[in-house]
Amino acid sequence: MSEIEHKAYQSLQKLIHYVEAEGYAGYDPYDAMNSPILRWLSFNNRWLRISFTQALRRLPWNLRPVLLINKGLNPKALGLFLSGYTRLLALFKEKETEKKIRWLFEKLGMLQSRGFSGACWGYNFPWQNRERLFPIWTPTIVNSSFVGRALIEAYQLAGNQRYLDLARSACNFILNDLKIMHETPVELCLSYTPYDDERVYNSNMLGAAFLAHVGVLTGEEPLLTSAKKMTAFVVNGQNPDGSWVYGKDKTQTWIDIHHTGFVLEALYQYKMLTNDDSLSRAIEKGLEFFVQNFFQKDGRMMSFLGKPYPVDIHSVQAIVTLVKLRAVQDHSDLLEKAVSWIIENMQHERGYFFYRQGRWFNNKIPFMRWAQAWAFHALTAYLKNLRD
Repeated sequence: MSEIEHKAYQSLQKLIHYVEAEGYAGYDPYDAMNSPILRWLSFNNRWLRISFTQALRRLPWNLRPVLLINKGLNPKALGLFLSGYTRLLALFKEKETEKKIRWLFEKLGMLQSRGFSGACWGYNFPWQNRERLFPIWTPTIVNSSFVGRALIEAYQLAGNQRYLDLARSACNFILNDLKIMHETPVELCLSYTPYDDERVYNSNMLGAAFLAHVGVLTGEEPLLTSAKKMTAFVVNGQNPDGSWVYGKDKTQTWIDIHHTGFVLEALYQYKMLTNDDSLSRAIEKGLEFFVQNFFQKDGRMMSFLGKPYPVDIHSVQAIVTLVKLRAVQDHSDLLEKAVSWIIENMQHERGYFFYRQGRWFNNKIPFMRWAQAWAFHALTAYLKNLRD
């Protein structure tokens, strides 16, 4: 075992001990509206709800127990853990890991959002954007795609038809319950939730890759047709320098590391599933922009374009992107530096990864979805890459 593999493995073991001791439940950066106190103090005003959420997200002190916010199970986090445990089962073939996969599957079945055309998943907290308040468990295309992809991975490894059936059900939600925000004979963009009017590139691409994956497995041409049109919308939205802004609206022009990574991973997955070589140039340009603009020489990742601080733990998702696109261009040296940096600088001695490293101070709150689930996802992807 190489030095970096040993370091990553030891880090993962400490993280597993922490998340399993917590029962996979935890706080979230955006869970302010789970507080009955803050809900009352917001007086049903959207700007107060946004202000409370942003303040609680940025404060380095965890006031959630005082505000009566409980730890909870987040479906997206469980989906990321499911993907990670599937990789561990492929590597080590341990019976205990099989039990954890089955437990996560059953829990995800219980945490489905109800009242929609198919299986779907949201967040375990209400959240407010500029336009409206989204109730707890409002399903999103992103959450449903990540959970669906994890179910497919588990199905492909374990062969349990129930995993694929639940993933296939999620396609019904995406195609029947989300709004059509843009459609031409060759393009399609779906809304983020059943209730908003946003046109977001990363969510559309994640949904496309998921539909394509199910379509390839089940042989359903309509799924592949929708996925192709959704992919075309994303590719046509790429900037000349290879980047993507978050979305089409004038308030969504930022460029960050993890949403860029989502687009690249999903675009590459779609290409490999469909053998669509016409996408190669877009992927190559996107990956070149990604590597040149979001990584420091020592492996430290920049969360937002041109902003070296704060380093957000969600940036660890970039490790997954480099792993999955290794056949496009091999960045093994950069990967090793990034993994080492994140372990040495953002993992607490108790095993968890903390939220943010700032220029002047750190925010060491151990969020479960935003930090632990993504670190678990990244470390397992990296270790499996080394073994592969």
